[in-house]
Amino acid sequence: MLSVIAIWIYMFLTTFLAGYGIWSMLVRFLPYRVRHTDSFLMCGLAAVTVYAQFFSLFGRVGMAANLLLCLAAVLTAWFGRRELSGMLRGLWSDIRVNRSGKRGKMLVGLFLFLLFAYGTSRGIIHYDTSLYHAQSIRWIEEYGVVKGLGNLHCRLAYNSSSFALSALYSMTFLGGQSYHCAAGWLAYLLAVVCLDLAGSIRLRRLRASDFARVMCVYYLVNLFDEMISPASDYFMVLTAFYLVIRWLDLLEEETAEILPYAMLCVLGVFLMTVKLSAAFILLLTVCPAYRLLRERRAKETALYLALGFVTAAPYFIRNVLISGWLVYPFTQIDLFNVPWKIPKGAADYDAREIQVWGRAYTNVAQYDMPMSGWLPDWFRALAGSDKLFVLLALVSLCALFLCLAGWGKLRRGNGRYLPVQITVAASFLFWLCTSPLMRYGCVWVYLTPAVVFGGLWDAARQLRENGAEGKDGARRRSAADRVLTAAVFFLMLYKGFMLVRETAAAYVNDYWLTQKDYDNYETVPYEMGGVTFYYPKAGDQVGYESFPSAPTKVNLQFMGDSVAAGFRAADDTGEK
Repeated sequence: MLSVIAIWIYMFLTTFLAGYGIWSMLVRFLPYRVRHTDSFLMCGLAAVTVYAQFFSLFGRVGMAANLLLCLAAVLTAWFGRRELSGMLRGLWSDIRVNRSGKRGKMLVGLFLFLLFAYGTSRGIIHYDTSLYHAQSIRWIEEYGVVKGLGNLHCRLAYNSSSFALSALYSMTFLGGQSYHCAAGWLAYLLAVVCLDLAGSIRLRRLRASDFARVMCVYYLVNLFDEMISPASDYFMVLTAFYLVIRWLDLLEEETAEILPYAMLCVLGVFLMTVKLSAAFILLLTVCPAYRLLRERRAKETALYLALGFVTAAPYFIRNVLISGWLVYPFTQIDLFNVPWKIPKGAADYDAREIQVWGRAYTNVAQYDMPMSGWLPDWFRALAGSDKLFVLLALVSLCALFLCLAGWGKLRRGNGRYLPVQITVAASFLFWLCTSPLMRYGCVWVYLTPAVVFGGLWDAARQLRENGAEGKDGARRRSAADRVLTAAVFFLMLYKGFMLVRETAAAYVNDYWLTQKDYDNYETVPYEMGGVTFYYPKAGDQVGYESFPSAPTKVNLQFMGDSVAAGFRAADDTGEK
């Protein structure tokens, strides 16, 4: 646990300063006051992830990458020392006088810091982490990017930017184990963002963003014993929650500046590099893009496009180098004819296997089954709570359609939320129609009813408050508001109690110094090109230690004299 805390402090300093540096440069030309510390942290988290990906193009992501990152952080702190010291003095003043309850909020934040550090130090290692996440991270730690790596194991071509982030902060160059704390850190940031829910409960006035926060808390409780794993799904879901919550906050605060919306759009580009299936989040870019074009802000438009390009560029470059495809495993975009390219047949088979697996089948021959054929079996296989949330999401889609079709005043009151509602609904439909495995897209299952019904609830309350009672009506809290707020309060209290009880029941007096290591499995060595490779003695998991490895024994052609030169598929590639 102490190792997790140390790495988190390092992550806080480096990501905060990276985010602060970027925001400082932006607000010099586009005046705006950043309202939340997490804006610096999330901007910095995306920035250092992009940096780690770029660095991997030239070498291993280890000591040199961290030294360069520290140098950039020190320079940023030096040039911004006056403003940073002023921020610290203001924070200390707020704590001393307990302004706006910040002292209490900081104490709760500290408790959550220790709680989530405890959870990140131990827990359940995800199955896919032992299958390919750990190996993907180790390749970045050892070599950076390797041409044709996906030929060794197709899942090593699932190029998530989150693996580069995990490699950057794994600290393996210190000579100990490879730590995996980044997902837990992101979960902690979301927990702090969700603390604003307490203020809405106290005022007995839930907004649409609070409905999203409730679902985020629900997910965090479920994730608590698994956030030790550096799974790309966790990074995607947590980042999507953050993006939607903060976008709703901006709408509810009636923020007029384009800058914060545009920066969330850049974060949406980052989200796409974490997991390409989240690409529909980019529908949100329509709103700020429309305003920029209508107001003819050419320079500002070029700036945001450049930020988005820089964010996405290393992801697509790594895609091409690892697999030979711009977007693996989708072969519809075939732009490169490179010797290390994964064969089209293998890529197509992998894409179909992903979709079939998400539909609760294991036979790729069932890929062409119509939706009416596989959907009932898929729904029956869901857990009870998942069935409920999927049904709620479907009902909310109907409500959104009716809202778009009419409903007069209610439609106008809900209008500001429509872009977010349409985005999450489209993401949900895309997930449902392609590969609807819950962990792939649970965020859309949770957010669709939360944002749709939350927006309608807010619109209905505004109609009540602007009714015949005038100003007196605006001050009243209806019985419905009080009942709903009480329900949310007791739900949060129950989920917190269950989390504490389950954590206490699973308590073991271990991992107080170092984090639980990756799971590792017995493997069989074999020689290929003078290099020792490994495959599992049983099953398909290998873990982290046996490196390099794949689930099966393979035969590949080296593209040079060493592993670093890359691989190309051999004619007789396959299991022996």
